[in-house]
Amino acid sequence: MTERPLGGMAAGLALVVLAVLTGVGAQRLTGPTDTAVTATQVTPTGHTTTIAVTVDDMRFHPAQVTVPAGDRLVIALTNRDQRRHDLILATGAKTGPIAAGHSTHLDAGVIGAPVQGWCSLPGHRQAGMTLTITTTGGHQDAPTTSTAPMPTMAVDPMADPGPDFQARDATAPAAPAGRLHKIDLHVREVPLEVAPGVRQTMWTYNGTVPGPVLRGRVGDTFEVTLTNDGTVDHGIDFHAGTLSPDQPMRPIEPGQSLTYRFTATKAGIWMYHCSTMPMLLHIGNGMYGAVIIDPPGLAPVAHEYVLVQSELYLGGDLATMRADRPDAVMFNGYPAQYTHRPLIARAGDRIRLWLLDAGPNRQTSFHVVGAQFDTVYSEGRYQLRPSDPGGAQVLALAPAEGGFVETVLPAAGHYPFVSHVMADADRGARGIIEVSNR
Repeated sequence: MTERPLGGMAAGLALVVLAVLTGVGAQRLTGPTDTAVTATQVTPTGHTTTIAVTVDDMRFHPAQVTVPAGDRLVIALTNRDQRRHDLILATGAKTGPIAAGHSTHLDAGVIGAPVQGWCSLPGHRQAGMTLTITTTGGHQDAPTTSTAPMPTMAVDPMADPGPDFQARDATAPAAPAGRLHKIDLHVREVPLEVAPGVRQTMWTYNGTVPGPVLRGRVGDTFEVTLTNDGTVDHGIDFHAGTLSPDQPMRPIEPGQSLTYRFTATKAGIWMYHCSTMPMLLHIGNGMYGAVIIDPPGLAPVAHEYVLVQSELYLGGDLATMRADRPDAVMFNGYPAQYTHRPLIARAGDRIRLWLLDAGPNRQTSFHVVGAQFDTVYSEGRYQLRPSDPGGAQVLALAPAEGGFVETVLPAAGHYPFVSHVMADADRGARGIIEVSNR
C-alpha cells in the first residue's frame, strides 16, 4: 500500500537501523563497570558487625548504615513489603530474590570504603531503593556505584515499516451478549517491533500493546482472571469499576493468578493498567488498555474505531519516563502506523472515534484535518450533540481520560488525524482516514 504522508511528508525514507533490546533493556540499572574497595586495601579488624535492615514501602530502612573500616559486615535483611525484593552491592555481593515476609543474611565482606547497594528488580533502584554503606575511619570516598554507559537508539516516525507490516486493527469490538463477561488476561514479556526497524521487549497483557479492548454496558459484570507469565511481579487496575483495591489490585509474582471482579456502573471509555509500583515504569513499558462501557442509547454508526494514545520509551528507562522525554508518541502501540495503513470509510458515512489517553505523561488534543465534530463525549458526558448549532475541532484529554467524537466526512480523500500537541504529532501521534466514494 502506498504511504500517504501527513502534511506532504515524502514517502520512501530509509528505514532506521535495526536495534534489539532484550529484557526491557535490562532497565539500564546496573553495569559491568562497578568496582569497589576490597579487603586488601584495608587492614581487617577481625571483627564482624551485623546490622538489621528491613524493606518496606519500596525502601530500605535504614537507607544508610555505618560500619568501622576493616570490619566484616553482615546485613540481616527482612522483607516486610508486599512484593519481592533483593539487595545487590557494588562489590558483587547479592542476596537473590526475597519473598514478602521472608528474611536472609548478606555477607558483605570486609568494608574499607563506602559502598552503594540497591534492589535490582526493574525500576526499583530508580524508584529509590538504594542502600549506602559508610565507614568510620579508613577511606571516606564517594560510594561506589554504576557508571555503565546507556544504550542509545532512535525512532524515525517518518520511516516506512515495509510491505509486510500489519497495523493493529482499530475497529471497536462489539459488546458481547449476556451480562457476565469472563476474561483471561496473561502478563507476557514479548519482543515486539515498536517502530520501523526497532524492537524492544515489552510488558504486555495478552501479548499486545495496548492490551485487548474490552466492552460492555452499564450493569455488566466483568470477571477477569489475571495470570502472571512474566518474570517480575505485576498487577492490574480497572478504572471501569469501583472496589477496594487492597486485594484485586495487589501485585502477583510470576506463576501466580488472581481474580478481579467488578460491575460497570458508569459509561465511558476507561483505562486499565498495571497497578504495581513504580506504576510509571509498568505503564511506560506497555501495560495498559481500554474498557468501553456504552452510554445508554448509543446509536449505531457506519464505522467505529478505538485509538489509544501512549508514549514509547526506548530501553524502558524510568529516568527518561520521569523526565517526560518520550522517543515516540503513538496510537495503538506503533508510531504513525495509520499513515501507512489508513482507517477506511465512505463519503457520507458517520464515523465514531473512541479515544483514550493512556499516557503515562502526555496529554492529547485529537483533531481530524478537514473535519468538524458534531458529537463530543468526554469523561462520562456529552459536550456536543448533532442538534446543537456549534461544532468542535478537537477532543482534549489528559492522561487516563477518554471519550469519543463523531463526524461525517463529506467527500472522498485522505483526512489526516493528529494530536494537535504538534510535537507529539511529529513524534508519531498521527494517522489517516481514507475515504472513498460510494
